[in-house]
Amino acid sequence: MKKTFLAILLLSQTLCSFAQKNLTLWYKQPARNWNEALPIGNGRIGAMIFGRPTNELIQLNEQTLWSGKPVNTNPNPEAPKYLKEVREALFKEDYKKAEQLTHKLQGLYSEAYQPLGDLRLEQNLKGEVSNYYRDLNIANATASTRFKVGDTEFTREFFVSAPAQVMIIRLKASTKGALNFKASTAAQHPIQKAVFGTNQLVVRGKTPVHADPSYVGYNAQPVIYKDSTGCGGVRFDWRIKVKSTDGKVSTDTSGISISDASEAVLIISVGSSFNGFDKCPDSEGKDEKAIAEKYLQAALNQNVDVMKKNHIADYQRYFNRVSFTLNGNPTVDLPTDERLLQYAGGAKDPSLESLYFQFGRYLLISCSRPDGIPANLQGIWNNSVRPPWSSNFTTNINTQMNYWLVEMSNLSELHTPLLKWIGYMAKTGKETTKNFYNARGWTVHHNSDIWGLSNPVGDKGKGSPVWANWAMGGAWLSQHLWEHYAFTGDKNYLKNKAYPLMKEAAIFCEDWLVEDKDGYLVTAPSTSPENVFITDKGEKGSVSVATTMDMAIIWDLFTNTIEASEKLGVDEAFRKELIAKRAKLYPLHIGKKGNLQEWYKDWEDVEPQHRHVSHLFALHPSRQISPLRTPEFSNAAKKTLEIRGDDGTGWSKSWKINFWARLHDGNHAYKLVRELLKLTGMEGTNYTKGGGTYPNLFCAHPPFQIDGNFGGTSGISEMILQSHDGLINILPAIPDDWQDGEIKGMKARGGFEIDITWKNKQVTQLVIRSSIGGNCIIKTPNTLKLVGDQSLKKAKSFDAYDFQTVKGGVYVLKSL
Repeated sequence: MKKTFLAILLLSQTLCSFAQKNLTLWYKQPARNWNEALPIGNGRIGAMIFGRPTNELIQLNEQTLWSGKPVNTNPNPEAPKYLKEVREALFKEDYKKAEQLTHKLQGLYSEAYQPLGDLRLEQNLKGEVSNYYRDLNIANATASTRFKVGDTEFTREFFVSAPAQVMIIRLKASTKGALNFKASTAAQHPIQKAVFGTNQLVVRGKTPVHADPSYVGYNAQPVIYKDSTGCGGVRFDWRIKVKSTDGKVSTDTSGISISDASEAVLIISVGSSFNGFDKCPDSEGKDEKAIAEKYLQAALNQNVDVMKKNHIADYQRYFNRVSFTLNGNPTVDLPTDERLLQYAGGAKDPSLESLYFQFGRYLLISCSRPDGIPANLQGIWNNSVRPPWSSNFTTNINTQMNYWLVEMSNLSELHTPLLKWIGYMAKTGKETTKNFYNARGWTVHHNSDIWGLSNPVGDKGKGSPVWANWAMGGAWLSQHLWEHYAFTGDKNYLKNKAYPLMKEAAIFCEDWLVEDKDGYLVTAPSTSPENVFITDKGEKGSVSVATTMDMAIIWDLFTNTIEASEKLGVDEAFRKELIAKRAKLYPLHIGKKGNLQEWYKDWEDVEPQHRHVSHLFALHPSRQISPLRTPEFSNAAKKTLEIRGDDGTGWSKSWKINFWARLHDGNHAYKLVRELLKLTGMEGTNYTKGGGTYPNLFCAHPPFQIDGNFGGTSGISEMILQSHDGLINILPAIPDDWQDGEIKGMKARGGFEIDITWKNKQVTQLVIRSSIGGNCIIKTPNTLKLVGDQSLKKAKSFDAYDFQTVKGGVYVLKSL
């Protein structure tokens, strides 16, 4: 009996070790650059760990550190008078004139997300470094570095605690007295340093009042720190304090020095003056010093092992909801960069694919927590004052893509930062629609920021309308309001938060739509981000009428708002109004090549393989096109993807994975998963090709954009489970390479949580948990039997089955 127990114990420890290894990124060398550093975060504080033995670099961020101040909601008072002229030119088919006039409908650029600063650990090592290892364990959200010098092993452990709201660094040496290092600080902003006692260093500063986007090169002073109004720039205060050590400590403004130690624990605490999107962060800001001090003092009163335990428990209450195994998740005992290299060469590595899926969930847990700020273009990780595309909220695809995975992968609470922020953007958006278009309701254009910017960007005429004047951001963002309800069934949320915002977004679209000569409702001006057409006359243009993306987004918003009104039993007259207007929307068209037409007319593209495939919004993330309901348009969507090709930037490839999954072509979706995981070390910007994955698993646009990671996780989810068609479709796009697998804890619309086990691409067991009750319609690749007294009934359509569920019920289905 004792031997059996020991055998079971050893087996469980081995399995646990394998599971940890399969959820660990690890390397045999330090990071050479930022794209090899490892990200940790608690939603508010982010850090990139480089793992250097003698000169460790820890690059720090705080989610509310942005340039700027509350937005000017009327930066271009002349704008409304040009809208009529733009429309007149468009309906005369003078697209060149319309584009020139559309420049007159632009406002100001967004502000930029900012870095906090750098912490360096300069360690005095006497001898050569050997046995080097660094890792990021996404099972418990900790990073570590270890190496030897002679017989002494040095270890460093890093985590950012959400319960404690501080970052912890624990350093150890296996030989007593061998730990000698200096912790110093630096920042890209003007800072002041102060010493508190013998063991604490304080760094204070303020972000710029304005930072131009990195692509703007015409201003002599692109970054401005002075603000005569006393309003702009977010103040920050961050502190490094020695919590404990058995060595000697001394501190001056150059840093904290620790000598003759075998262990040291450092705490980093951060405070920000940001006080809301509509408050001056300087004159009306919070007390950043008090915030930093509060978190620091609370952490000093806790045992570090208890803080770590609480940190892991808090993180795992999200992460552990979903487990994922592909073909048994075979362990590959290679560093992550070497695995990526082998994978790019054609090696099979299903556990790398499941790791990538879970890494997307890890990143969202680490950068989007309830009551926080939404994940921006880089999550919360950024090392530049003028980062690519200002690291802002880019709302013509990227911000939305950040949250495609959130409901499906059982992280619903992490949706709330975006859902809350939509309400803030709607407030400035209501001013934008009135001041720019004399319209009701609200919308957002191409970019937003922490101040809820909603105007068309472009610096009042300097930006290209192909991206600056796209007006559908509010309508697209409203889809997230509906999706949160669709997955949770929370009617109080729908009634009090989502529906009022959806209704006002729909009202803007009502005002934005105009009739064309055939009586269809169209948008004018209209663009298809960020593409350019060639007219029948051979003229290039970007501004036209009723692009397919515009019309698909409005169809989606009207449909969701109609259904929300029905669910709530309110606004019957408004609902009928939307139904009537939806019927008059300019419809989808199939072009001469058999593709889904992108433009009002069947024009050619200047760049046929353009990275945006915006007109397939109707296929994903919307539900207007479906192989089950609209096979003709599904075939047109497939043709569109074939013409566009599989190349593209990282996020573009991620979106294409979702497209092919929605077309139920698992093998093509899988082909793109493999291409997304192509190892790249490329620096700089490449808009067309070169997208892939950096050694730290960050997605390369290039440069890094986090939406590609999130879109990749979403795409893998769509391959395994879909629920947008009014049914739960199990394994709709499973590729040949994923013969066997198990995923537990996925969510489906209707309040269902689902575990799927399959073998040879056939479902062997399905477990469905119903959180709100109601009818469950399922479609599976093979016949299943419902365990128990209840039986499956043939559904009315789609070759599916249905059965009734009760709130809290658990239902097991097995293969025959």
